[in-house]
Amino acid sequence: MGINNLIIESPDFYLSDLQISILGLGYVGLPLAFQLDKKNDINPKTGKEFFSRIIGFDIDKKRIEELKTCFDRTNEFKNEEFKNLKGLIFTCDSDLLERSDVFIVSVPTPIDDSKNPDLRFLEEASILVGKSINYLSKNKFNPNIKKPIIIFESTVYPGATEEVCVPLIEEFSNLEFNKDFYCGYSPERINPGDPKRKIKDIVKVTSGSCKEAANIVDKIYSTIIDAGTFMASSIKVAEAAKVIENTQRDINIALINELAVICNKLGIDTNDVLKAAKTKWNFIDFKPGLVGGHCIGVDPYYLTFKSKKLGYTPEVVLSGRKINDGMTDYIVERFILNLLKNKINIIDSNILILGVSFKENCPDFRNSLVIKIIKKLQKYNLKLSIVDPLVDPKEIFTKYSFKVFNNINENQKFSGIIVAVAHDQFKAFSFDDWKHIMDESCIIFDIKGFLPSRLKALRL
Repeated sequence: MGINNLIIESPDFYLSDLQISILGLGYVGLPLAFQLDKKNDINPKTGKEFFSRIIGFDIDKKRIEELKTCFDRTNEFKNEEFKNLKGLIFTCDSDLLERSDVFIVSVPTPIDDSKNPDLRFLEEASILVGKSINYLSKNKFNPNIKKPIIIFESTVYPGATEEVCVPLIEEFSNLEFNKDFYCGYSPERINPGDPKRKIKDIVKVTSGSCKEAANIVDKIYSTIIDAGTFMASSIKVAEAAKVIENTQRDINIALINELAVICNKLGIDTNDVLKAAKTKWNFIDFKPGLVGGHCIGVDPYYLTFKSKKLGYTPEVVLSGRKINDGMTDYIVERFILNLLKNKINIIDSNILILGVSFKENCPDFRNSLVIKIIKKLQKYNLKLSIVDPLVDPKEIFTKYSFKVFNNINENQKFSGIIVAVAHDQFKAFSFDDWKHIMDESCIIFDIKGFLPSRLKALRL
């Protein structure tokens, strides 16, 4: 179901006194909850607050306990920011969801081992919402919106909201879609670890299952997003826009990664080539590197999954995925070959890996390709020292059974160093700092390309 392509004017209503519940308090849900709380001002048209109550819900009890003590393991919010909250409630008690007028679902949507969409969390959230609005249907709906609205932010393939989520909500609520409840979709645009682009600073795409729903969804986000909103013509269009955003980035990075391999064979520096090329006004500036995490390395598979279901196997998208996933093999092979060229004894040599998370200044190591590099290097019987100042060593060990340290052992010399993540702490090292931990024949592979040229590091 969708609304037409015409520009829709907002109806003459004013949002007030709504209870909003956010399901999932990760990198998407928590910033959204904070922003809703921050922007919960008095509506000048009604004299009431926009939102009567804001609930942050998560099934992870440990996460809720941490948030209640003003600790955010994602490092997006500091202790003092928690103290400035007006009334945001953190809970894992689903009973508190039952009086909500608006539900915003921001749960993870990963891929499985076969690289197919794993919608378990989304399905569980839809069931929970269905049960909650079943309770609400027996009580009085908020007159400002007439029907409960469920807004999904989790990345999905085009059509998933109405094909997967809506039927579950209908089943567990005994209510009818677009008659008794509305749905909306507003894809998340969060950039973890980026202090310059917070949720309020990024234009928000909105959509709804009918004209009225679309307007209400857009109205809600308009109250909290300083950069403004863009109303898509349908939920499916908004879903497609999200996966295409990251698919485009994935393909562009794949092109530059392939270029890096070619430049290495030509004996020229990829960065020098890119500097020259980007002097043209319409050259798109991308850098080679590892493409992991829970967005760019995942979203293209959601698009290709749906496309295959419809009888078309994408070639360019899957080729880009193959190149980017294969960069770990290329990096390890080139690193080992250069160790051998420098006559370094591979077995038991001391090798330093700097960074485990999937991106700089972020503690999240989900789908990090650095993990793949470590596993491949372990097969060579190297003595690996793995350092990341931001990740939780206990979580890494529990999941992968290898030790990670938050600091470098400065009394140790290394025969090889792989700089995998450009954390600010690593960028702050001086030339002398690097030389201090290198032995005479040390090989450095600077995957991120920021080390001083005097170190003569390998680069993509």
